[in-house]
Amino acid sequence: MELIHNPRCSKSRQAKELLEEKGIDFEVREYLKNELSEMELSEILNKLGKEPQDILRKGEAIFKEQFKGKELSRAEWIKAMVENPKLIERPILISGNQAIVGRPPEDVLKII
Repeated sequence: MELIHNPRCSKSRQAKELLEEKGIDFEVREYLKNELSEMELSEILNKLGKEPQDILRKGEAIFKEQFKGKELSRAEWIKAMVENPKLIERPILISGNQAIVGRPPEDVLKII
């Protein structure tokens, strides 16, 4: 399992703590430091069963300044999110062919 994580995000920290408390074996990927590729993000979206717009952080300044109101294709959104990783909602737990956004953090336990 892999947790797509931002240590500065309280929800991400809570999800990580929940997994640790349950003794779950997982790897942590700080996606702002170890960025996702377009292919990786596309695969994560497929595992989530979601489109890029479903996991966009629309409250981020970069979204409001550069992307609000724009109609982009799936590939264009993925490229924008990879180039601006703050736009990607977190945490995301990936387990095999499944993934889930930890909002609320307890949701990560649903795929364990």
